[in-house]
Amino acid sequence: MVKFLLLLSVSCMLSFMSMAQSRDELEKQRQDLKREIEQTEKLLRANKTETKSNLFQWQAINKKVNLQDRVIENINKDLRMLDNNMFTIQKDIRKFDKLLDTLKQEYAKSMVYAYKNRSNYDFLNFIFSADNFNDAIKRVSYLKSYRAYREMQGQNILRTQELRKQRIGDLGGAKVKKNTVLQVQSREMSTLEEQQKEKDRIVAELQKQGKQLNNQIAAKQKQMRKVSSAIASAIKRAQDEAKKAALAKAAEESRRKKTADAAIAKNNASNNSSPNTSPVKSVASGTRAAAKAPAKAPPSVLLNPENLALNASFERNRGSLPWPLDKGYVLMHYGSNKLPSGTTLVVTSTTISADVGSPVKCVFDGTVIMAQSVEDMQVVTIQHGRYFSTYSNLSGVSVQKGQEVKTGQVIGKVATNFDGVGAIDFYLSNEKSNFDPEGWLRRR
Repeated sequence: MVKFLLLLSVSCMLSFMSMAQSRDELEKQRQDLKREIEQTEKLLRANKTETKSNLFQWQAINKKVNLQDRVIENINKDLRMLDNNMFTIQKDIRKFDKLLDTLKQEYAKSMVYAYKNRSNYDFLNFIFSADNFNDAIKRVSYLKSYRAYREMQGQNILRTQELRKQRIGDLGGAKVKKNTVLQVQSREMSTLEEQQKEKDRIVAELQKQGKQLNNQIAAKQKQMRKVSSAIASAIKRAQDEAKKAALAKAAEESRRKKTADAAIAKNNASNNSSPNTSPVKSVASGTRAAAKAPAKAPPSVLLNPENLALNASFERNRGSLPWPLDKGYVLMHYGSNKLPSGTTLVVTSTTISADVGSPVKCVFDGTVIMAQSVEDMQVVTIQHGRYFSTYSNLSGVSVQKGQEVKTGQVIGKVATNFDGVGAIDFYLSNEKSNFDPEGWLRRR
């Protein structure tokens, strides 16, 4: 019985600790979401125009609504956790009630027995009726044990009552917490309703702008095509330069080999009668055989002994590359983006919004292969082995073609886009095509 009581109390304690830890994690997630909502609201206020709504505001309010949905989902999880905890507490209280009934019944029986055998004569008669001295000693020990057992029963009843009282207190505390969380849920639901109204208002205004919005989208698509073409040209130039360098290196190695072969042939001719002729010929023939052995072709013309390690390091850092902007959020994702008009805009980059003038940083070590203007925008492309990162819609570019750059080095600043807000287009490419940059960047 004592072991059962101990296990039950330990189980209650572990359940309470586990629940408290899980609720702490939910609270931390909720606070992180609220901070992100505040940052989005700050950007909205900073970029809000009095005359019209724009795609930036639509994307920002979309993000706010999504974040608010996650806040409410977080609160619902908290409520479910509290309900489960209250159910567990109630189940524990029922267990304690059942245990108390059993303990009280057993204690009552022992007290009735003790009352019926309360006289000293009965105890002495029980002891002296023993057959021998050893049996009498055992009967004395039994009486002592029985008295200790009754005392322990009383202590167990008191201990169980105390544990039951604690669980009743826990249940009251859980009810108070649930009421508090329900109030928070009500406020957050009201906030979500207001945000949804704001979203509907912005969508309605954007739909009214119809033609102007379509012109912006068309201009954006034209801009993206020109940037993609510039990236492809820069990669082609890098490939051509790599091929040219490889051919020059091969020609230099061939020249050196011919010079070495000529020297060996001359040495053989001058030592034709020497007993060491055979070994020399053997060495020469071995050299020629080694030269004729085909070298293993690299997987890419862009890879050479100088950047193999850099390329491998870039691949190992997939999913953990730093973002090109310290602050800001994704305005357009790579791939299909559905717009308020119902049309879909397919982009081959990730558009990241931030304050105009914010520093744009290189995401990995590499070499600048392009720093030029495209459609009145400054664009920088950096090579990382056979991979390339491109930063479009910059101002104040601080690097130039051929320059070696390091991770985190500032290469320019955020410029304004068609809507007059700060944003850059961030591309990741290889020799064949662009791919989703968000899969390579670390999670925020």
